Amino acid sequence: MFKKILIGNRGEIACRVIRTARAMGVSTVAVYSDADRHGVHVRMADEAVHIGPAPAAESYLVAEKLLAACQATGAEAVHPGYGFLSERASFCELLEANGIVFIGPKPRAIRAMGDKIESKLFAQKAGVSIVPGHLGVVEDADTAVRIAEEIGYPVMIKASAGGGGKGMRIAWNAGETREGFQSSANEARSAFGDDRIFVEKFIVDPRHVEIQVLADSHGNAIHLGERECSIQRRNQKVVEEAPSPFLDAATRAAMGAQAVALAKAVDYQSAGTVEFIVDRDRNFYFLEMNTRLQVEHPVTELVTGIDLVEEMLRIAAGETLRYAQDHIRLDGWAVESRIYAEDPFRGFLPSIGRLTRYRPPQEGSAGEITIRNDTGVREGSEISMYYDPMIAKLCTHALDRTAAIDAMGAALSQFEIEGIEHNIPFLAALMQHPRWREGRISTAFIAEEYPDGFERPAASAATRRKAALIAVSIEIARKVRLDRHIDRLREHSGTARREWVAKIDDDYFPVAVDAEAGEGARSVFEMSLDGATSRLTTDYRPGVSPWSGTIDGVAVTAQVRSAREGVLLFLDGLWLPCRAMTPRIAELDRLMPVKLPPDTSRLLLCPMPGLVVSIAVSEGQAVKAGETLAVVEAMKMENILRAERDLTVASLKAKPGDSLAVDAVIMEFA
Repeated sequence: MFKKILIGNRGEIACRVIRTARAMGVSTVAVYSDADRHGVHVRMADEAVHIGPAPAAESYLVAEKLLAACQATGAEAVHPGYGFLSERASFCELLEANGIVFIGPKPRAIRAMGDKIESKLFAQKAGVSIVPGHLGVVEDADTAVRIAEEIGYPVMIKASAGGGGKGMRIAWNAGETREGFQSSANEARSAFGDDRIFVEKFIVDPRHVEIQVLADSHGNAIHLGERECSIQRRNQKVVEEAPSPFLDAATRAAMGAQAVALAKAVDYQSAGTVEFIVDRDRNFYFLEMNTRLQVEHPVTELVTGIDLVEEMLRIAAGETLRYAQDHIRLDGWAVESRIYAEDPFRGFLPSIGRLTRYRPPQEGSAGEITIRNDTGVREGSEISMYYDPMIAKLCTHALDRTAAIDAMGAALSQFEIEGIEHNIPFLAALMQHPRWREGRISTAFIAEEYPDGFERPAASAATRRKAALIAVSIEIARKVRLDRHIDRLREHSGTARREWVAKIDDDYFPVAVDAEAGEGARSVFEMSLDGATSRLTTDYRPGVSPWSGTIDGVAVTAQVRSAREGVLLFLDGLWLPCRAMTPRIAELDRLMPVKLPPDTSRLLLCPMPGLVVSIAVSEGQAVKAGETLAVVEAMKMENILRAERDLTVASLKAKPGDSLAVDAVIMEFA
């Protein structure tokens, strides 16, 4: 086994590899850019080497800098993680030429499978079913349109060197094909230095199901079952699970056998993933093979008990695979939620800034539930515009799918993040979505269920009831604290008050406190609301989050944030403004006028911090609804800003190359 390895990556995956290496007694070397100087992975590793400026093209993507770091520290091998140089055959060859082991497959396999066009040609020759399409490089937008019309719409436009959802567009007509071709090429050139594009048929209502494989240098190869990755947004996976709720045993066996056959055909050596598209009738088609560790690998680890990073290290060190196919068992169910720095209420646009609060749920096993949180940040970390916006991967494991989903919902309710926008409200709402819970999903799920973007769903009657009871308990706790510190307020503080009104959103709920007692450090309340009595217990202390306790014997957790009036509660996946007050104050509160937001209908505001790539209009130009106004790049993704209605451009306030903050004015309309 290696004595020292270098991790050629950053953030969450670098931390993930370091944890396994440490458990194996292997020393680690981290690399970091200017933006990651204080990164968690830098502190976790035994050594760290600075490799350049923040842009990945000047640091993490420069193979020679990683080689120099190996030579300076004596690292015997490099684990590339995912992204960056993980699927670059030339990087593997550079290391091998200098006597350093690449912890992954050999260059031949990377070349054959890492390129989307070449991999499909190889798979076709190996007898693997592939999606109909044009297996060649598309030179320009006109050619893309011609090919798309020959194949038949809809089509998928893909960057040959793409990955992680970058450089991919779905087109339903010629106009979208032209626009998608250019955007895909631009994204691929920026992220991968390779703007080759190909076009294939888009399967309607597809499921994205992938098979995890392990193969060694001695001719042994197995699969570890499948992962369902159909919950996607803009071709970027959001939620994954293992196993798939859709596959039957026969389909699973057939897909696994094909994946293993492909791995053997290409002489694969390491952990890898064969991705398939599965249609409504469980027909499956080869999509691509990722010759690296996948972001979603933890769900496979949770259901198999196998540490994939450890196996990668052992295989790279020349060891024989420790498992045969009949050793593999899928136990229970695992779900992974990707926590992203993005605003789900503004079209999931990226968010950057400092994590002023970062408190993930407690990791570990309790009863039949396991919680795992893979992350590369801590409280105080900076979310940079230069890299992927993923903050963490929250995973839960339970005996069955429903229990795993319920555990995920509870864990998301406990996950506290402040300082940036994030997608936890969307993920929490998704865990309650009937279609998701029933497993009736496809890669179009988000587009179909949220065609106009994600908006906060209305709170259910049960959620509002819980919020009202919790709000009153919080206000009583605050009054009690005042009593203890200011004796002269005791008479008027309201701690003995029976009648309360809880305002949840804009609704008012009369709450009667029938009884209050203490059980050690816990407070016990008997409360009446809408003619029903509930027993609430909690050990909540003012200023502390989250609120935890029980309501009618059921455990409840709610994040608590101070607000100008009352508190904000994150409960059942929703942020709810809550305020507990006396009946008289509630009566007056109903008379208060509502403050209207400012009118921004005549402005195009930058929806996220980013770089202006292009301005598509000029001053005085009349544009139609749907036309492109500007393109803004953030976190390696191009975002096209379109006109919401017919209008005329009055003035331009930004130009290509400008770096803009969120809500900066790009242009004004007449």
